[in-house]
Amino acid sequence: MTLFRHPRDRIPVLLFACMFALDLTVYFTATNWWFPILWLGLGVIPKGWICAWNHHHQHVPMFRHTLPNRLLEVVFGFLTGVTSHAWFLHHVVGHHRNYLDQEKDESRWKRRDGTTMGELEYSFFNALVAYPRAFKVGLQHPRALRTFLVMGVLQVALLGLLFWHNWYNALCVFLLPMCVSLYVTVWATYFHHTGLETTEHSHASYNIVHRGYNLMTGNLGYHAAHHAKHGLHWSQLPELHAQMAKDIPPTLYRQAGIPFVWFGSGAKVELSPSEVEALAQYGRTART
Repeated sequence: MTLFRHPRDRIPVLLFACMFALDLTVYFTATNWWFPILWLGLGVIPKGWICAWNHHHQHVPMFRHTLPNRLLEVVFGFLTGVTSHAWFLHHVVGHHRNYLDQEKDESRWKRRDGTTMGELEYSFFNALVAYPRAFKVGLQHPRALRTFLVMGVLQVALLGLLFWHNWYNALCVFLLPMCVSLYVTVWATYFHHTGLETTEHSHASYNIVHRGYNLMTGNLGYHAAHHAKHGLHWSQLPELHAQMAKDIPPTLYRQAGIPFVWFGSGAKVELSPSEVEALAQYGRTART
């Protein structure tokens, strides 16, 4: 019997486990004040990437069975600040159903007066309301809400034990990185849809085709494809994006973020006709 739903999830899960093991090593062995802070800073970017994989897991669970999925979600909770089923409620059955309607979208980028939020305003506000909105969506999905609440209590209890054992290391190695990762997760979503008002999936998302970015985020850059078929495994998104390439406006692309692009990170770019054709050609090749 296969443990994983998809064999391509094996290496990512191994890497998540290694990152969590490193966190625990620092937590249990660091005896000075500065190393946990240094570790916090070093972990911002890799844990930001792991946030994308937590997102993928909430769409398509990586294991076939409940117990390993819940255990993985505890690890994700410590690494990303997003606990079990928080993404599922807020994002999968919330944002994905409502992202074309800014009055309902759980990650809405519009203010109540209809104007567009700034980058920092959006990031701080949506990070603050992420868990309340997940709970609100959960009222319509009692079974998922129950898992969200039970696993949330477990996550808090485990974090409490870590604080009881060593409050300073728990603060720097776990709690603060969890908060930073949650903020980074929300901040990244600002560049996905802001300013796009349409009823077409192919016109409602910005996309990133940078190879390094998509390697580290599990193809999150193929965002129009992800919204067109959000139950698709992350490994299949490039092919779907290629099939949609001719329908996606060439202006709906962005630069990758740091550390792939240090200047103009997240800036809008326009693909040339030859670049669009190259993407479409990938789709035709993949289908033959």
